Amino acid sequence: MTFPKVRVPYLLLLPGFAFLFTFFILPIINLAQTSTQTPIAGGDTGEYEQSLAFSNYIQAFVENKEQFGRSFLYATLATVFALAIAYPLAYAIAFKSGKFKNILLVLVVAPFFTSFLLRTVAWKQILGEEGFVVPGLRALNIIGQQTTLTSTSIAVVAGMTYNFLPFMTLPLYASLERIDPRTIEAAGDLYANGLTAFRRVTVPLSMPGVVAGTLLTFIPAAGDYVNAAILGSPNTKMIGNVIESRYFKIVDYPTAAALSFTLMVAILILVTLYIRKAGTEELV
Repeated sequence: MTFPKVRVPYLLLLPGFAFLFTFFILPIINLAQTSTQTPIAGGDTGEYEQSLAFSNYIQAFVENKEQFGRSFLYATLATVFALAIAYPLAYAIAFKSGKFKNILLVLVVAPFFTSFLLRTVAWKQILGEEGFVVPGLRALNIIGQQTTLTSTSIAVVAGMTYNFLPFMTLPLYASLERIDPRTIEAAGDLYANGLTAFRRVTVPLSMPGVVAGTLLTFIPAAGDYVNAAILGSPNTKMIGNVIESRYFKIVDYPTAAALSFTLMVAILILVTLYIRKAGTEELV
């Protein structure tokens, strides 16, 4: 049996579409249905009926607006810090590493060989009393003798920055590595010094990597709950922690679904605005 050539590409897309439909579209539809349910009168805990209660969204947001704001604040800080660390690292690997380039790239992705959970627990020990950070800062009189870093927003942001750093570094490296060195040399021929050439040539040409890296860092960071659960306290709870608690502890499925949808829409709006502002709509 033969198929017209025009249909072959669509047939090749079928397995991917089937996977996407089964494990993404159907769960999203189910989540939307759950978000407008209300408890059954006189029913057991966890029993709900469809009543199209769109007020669940307003109530869920109003009750957890502080956690929403904290999630986006922490995600923004982690993204900025990751960019500040990853750009020099990616630049050095792309232009200065020479024969050690592959080794450095392996070191960048090496944390992925360890569980995300174990890496976060390790940060709790690093920032704890038994680690070297707190005693070192105390010895330098940067923090007081009674000051701790664990169970603080500093620990949460530090853990998020570290855990998502490879997502920032790899797109930046890919973008910088594609820059033709002759372009930078041409800037020098036009009497631009090193800083000017970097600012006017290298940075603009690496913007696709900056945009991709910031998106790959910000999006998972905004919905993260592991770092806040292990490194933080009740005062640093993020919206991901609220959703997890509503699903598995309180068994309030409609509120958890409404919060999940609200978070997804908020991230989608912010990402769209950011991409348009950055002038790289082709990344969408």
